[in-house]
Amino acid sequence: MSSELLAPLDLAFWHLESAGHPMHLGALAFFAPAPGAQSGDRVIDLLATRAAAIRRLRMRVRDVWLPIGGAAWAVAKDFDVRRHVREVRIPEGDFAAEAAAIAGELMERPLERGLPPWEMYLLTGEEDGPFAVLVKLHHALADGMRAVSIGAGIFDEIAGARTAGVRRARTAEPGNWLTGPRQVAGFARGRIEELGRAVGVGASVVRASRLDARGTPALSAGSSGTRRLGTAVLDLEDVQRVRRAMGGTANDVLLAVVAGALRRWLEERGEPLPAADPRALVPVSRRRPGSPAGSGNKFSAYLLDLPVGDPDPRSRLDAVRTGMDRNKAAGPWRGAGALTVLADQLPPLAHRFGAPLAGGAARMLFDVLVTSVPLPRSALSLGGSPLREIYPMAPLARGQSLAIALSTYGGRVHAGLVADGKAVPDLDRLARSLGEELDELLAATR
Repeated sequence: MSSELLAPLDLAFWHLESAGHPMHLGALAFFAPAPGAQSGDRVIDLLATRAAAIRRLRMRVRDVWLPIGGAAWAVAKDFDVRRHVREVRIPEGDFAAEAAAIAGELMERPLERGLPPWEMYLLTGEEDGPFAVLVKLHHALADGMRAVSIGAGIFDEIAGARTAGVRRARTAEPGNWLTGPRQVAGFARGRIEELGRAVGVGASVVRASRLDARGTPALSAGSSGTRRLGTAVLDLEDVQRVRRAMGGTANDVLLAVVAGALRRWLEERGEPLPAADPRALVPVSRRRPGSPAGSGNKFSAYLLDLPVGDPDPRSRLDAVRTGMDRNKAAGPWRGAGALTVLADQLPPLAHRFGAPLAGGAARMLFDVLVTSVPLPRSALSLGGSPLREIYPMAPLARGQSLAIALSTYGGRVHAGLVADGKAVPDLDRLARSLGEELDELLAATR
């Protein structure tokens, strides 16, 4: 198939973007030099070759006549991978800090909409020293899990397996698109169920909306278009120790760490704690195992009040666990956090003209995005150089100044913090607070 329609949620993300408010996500990966590893020129060639082999990365978005207001993915006839893969030299100094600073600047730049919406940057310093790769993917192109599926194709261990998988997929039998009475009846029942679900979600959204736009001032800001990146590394075994001692899940512990870090950060800023706890949007995947990478954004979300006002770390974890248990009992298809389910039911024209209104309404539902992005468990490398750290980066909602993404790799949790550069100039301090808060939780278990 030469083109395919954008799924409703993909279309929504495409139209949410503006020049001052880019809607891409990404990851910053650090690699250690290895004896006999490839030079910078060879690595950039390797990135270009492997990216060009991923069909989804050769596709751009184009408008279509039908459905009205819709758009489709189409293979770019003039695709040139070298317009997407570039090398950037890092100034002398602390390589990791300089790379993170430059990555933040690169994340400010919107992707060119007439091209396939992605970019990769090879960040290099001293010859034979460590290097980093920054990947940018438009949110219309990828949710968290699909971004991992696409981005993983650059790694040595996955590129070959992916090529074999593509060959097998080409030999698969096409589906049967002919419909009979049973198929029509089944489709009608499905649409009725979806409509009922959408009505329920819509009602939940209205109930959960904060019509007074209350929120945490430090986490709310007009979109300046600037971006700053912060990073933190947490020991996974420390997270598991807290989980075993206090109960809940590892994700509950990490959400409690975020809550405590926000409290610590606000206090050190000299700001009063908010009258109402900030609300986090916690995405949860609706993607079924084995679903194809091209099947569109598929996720819902939970809403969780982060107990920033509670001074006791154990009590904060209890509150997070209780809130997440309540969300899980309701399921990802219910509640105001399932706003993306509602987006799936809207016609393309509604996304095209309603996106600015929807984007501005995000702050009425939540204050900060906190998401977990799964990664392959095996060790990864690029051109023989082992992957040491990888920091996921989530897009900012309009009117909000912070998003936190977490990934586990190599026995450690890597936290990528993306902030509006003008609203949160002290993002490094907040990043350090994550480790300090985990230490406090550990101390509370003794």
